[in-house]
Amino acid sequence: VQLQASGGGLVKAGGSLRLSCLASGIIFSPNAMNWYRQAPGKQRELVAAIKSGGSTNYAESVKGRFTISSDNARTVNLQMNNLKLEDTGVYYCNVYRDYPYKYNHWGQGTLVTVSS
Repeated sequence: VQLQASGGGLVKAGGSLRLSCLASGIIFSPNAMNWYRQAPGKQRELVAAIKSGGSTNYAESVKGRFTISSDNARTVNLQMNNLKLEDTGVYYCNVYRDYPYKYNHWGQGTLVTVSS
């Protein structure tokens, strides 16, 4: 299984970026596809999640600014608008499935830097 994330980069505060993650090699569809981030000196945190039924949830800090979507059970996107300095960090995509055939896979991370 391989998760390939893309779309990170340098953007000014108030700008937008779109992250994408392609999951390959997955046989059984995930229960959830997620985006996490890790800011410098901080723990990794869940930013947004989309479940197999289509429901979504977001960290309070990004509600109204970020939108998670999935084209199918193999891609997950994160549209980030009105970016703030505190959104800076490495963003990781993650796919999770519970039993049966449980798995929990991570992408390599893509860096998002928001400047003033």
